[in-house]
Amino acid sequence: MMTSWVKLLLAAPVWLCALAAHAVTISVSTEAVPGAAPSASMAAHTLRLTGMFEPGDSEVLRRTLASLDRHPRARPDGPMATIELSSSGGDLIEGLKTGYLFSEFDVATVVRKGDLCLSACALAFLGGTSSHLPPLRSPSCNLEIGGTLGFHNFAASTNALRRKLGSDDGHTSERQGFHMARAGAALLMQYAADMGIDQAFAAQLLGRATESFDYLTTVRGFLALRVCPIGLGRPRISLADQATNICNHSMGWLSPVTSLQTSSMPARQARLNLLEYIQSNMQSFNVKGALADQLASYSVMRVERGVENLYADLRAANVPLPEIVGPVFEVEGYRIGIYSLKCVVSLSPDNPDKFDVVVKGPRGMARAYHAAPDGCRRLFLYDRETAINPRP
Repeated sequence: MMTSWVKLLLAAPVWLCALAAHAVTISVSTEAVPGAAPSASMAAHTLRLTGMFEPGDSEVLRRTLASLDRHPRARPDGPMATIELSSSGGDLIEGLKTGYLFSEFDVATVVRKGDLCLSACALAFLGGTSSHLPPLRSPSCNLEIGGTLGFHNFAASTNALRRKLGSDDGHTSERQGFHMARAGAALLMQYAADMGIDQAFAAQLLGRATESFDYLTTVRGFLALRVCPIGLGRPRISLADQATNICNHSMGWLSPVTSLQTSSMPARQARLNLLEYIQSNMQSFNVKGALADQLASYSVMRVERGVENLYADLRAANVPLPEIVGPVFEVEGYRIGIYSLKCVVSLSPDNPDKFDVVVKGPRGMARAYHAAPDGCRRLFLYDRETAINPRP
């Protein structure tokens, strides 16, 4: 059965575009997977797409992807292929069709350092997918630091519409253009929803002038579009500042705080403080049996090894305690109504992607409200407004 988005795209006008175009060029590189059995014939496919999007390009790409999809995947939970994109744009509809193909065939997208991916290319890029293993589609859109990803509102060619109508009647073409532009906007909003992108982004895009580009530069933009940076190092700020940024991201919609409200604790003291907090709120944590007896034991809580073992046992019992992977920080100043909340984070000084966070309330603890994105957790070490990929 033909899905609704396919029907809409087939009926949509081809005059919604950015610039006059030359068809894209697609090259394929295939490498054998090391260690795979000869009979398995597993391969890693890398494609490169260059040039401008024209009507019909997505059908060429579909045939290419269908051919590659006949081979077993290198990883069952990984993408069928990776595609590098370098294009200044072109036909909007072809860009959306291409993005849907990336999602359908599980193709991860990449924009390399020095490459441009603009307009229709940028929208296609957002279709990057690693897998459709239950329960959800897993996006895989990657921008190498130094690459350029730029979005803008689509343009409607009035001259092209008049030629299509066979008339110079300006009023007729304007009315038709309005209806077609509205259809294009609906397609863009639906595409954003299908790719799991905040629709506020699509709405903002539609409100921009067609000649005005919105480039992906800040941490806020990377997180909103679910894009992972390649080649991003650790920020050159203190661990306390990094911990504060982690908490500000993890607390979601709550107002951010500054590192002035952040204090550090030795690992042993942090474990003991958190165990004592659980001890004073036993009903909220529903700790029973032997673990409850140990929490109530004065001798266990006085011995460092006993504290470490009890802490590990409670974590194994799914009590929301942070994994201690390095320095521990407590960040306060968050509020929901009359309630004050604290964020407790432990982060590794060696691995920028390794940290753990819990939220401590008046009578209980919970996991972070917002989790860091898989594959690019280090984004949480940065302030939301930091430009990690400034325009060249």
